[in-house]
Amino acid sequence: MHGELTFFEIGVPDSGRAQAFYGRLFGWEFPPTGVGDQVSITTPGTMAGLHDQDAEARIAMYFAVDDIESAVRTVRALGGTAEDPRPEEPGFGRFTACTDDQGVQFGLHQAATT
Repeated sequence: MHGELTFFEIGVPDSGRAQAFYGRLFGWEFPPTGVGDQVSITTPGTMAGLHDQDAEARIAMYFAVDDIESAVRTVRALGGTAEDPRPEEPGFGRFTACTDDQGVQFGLHQAATT
């Protein structure tokens, strides 16, 4: 497993407001992903995404793994929780949401194969 930060996602109640806020704060741009109302975030270094209608209003951090299926088994064996990995998103890869053995939320990301 790599473990470096490869992706972050911002979930907010209103993505238009978030685009205005973070765009003015950091100069980020928000091109559409082609999946519903989701947009990607153009940052200087890390891939990122933004989606709305998220009641938790949070920033999720995703860490690189070579084999997401194996990493999910390891998280579960260590006493954490992990959702089954989502299907690959073209250009982005595969993701899953996890918690550690104390309930801290984080995500795992396997890079796109194409």
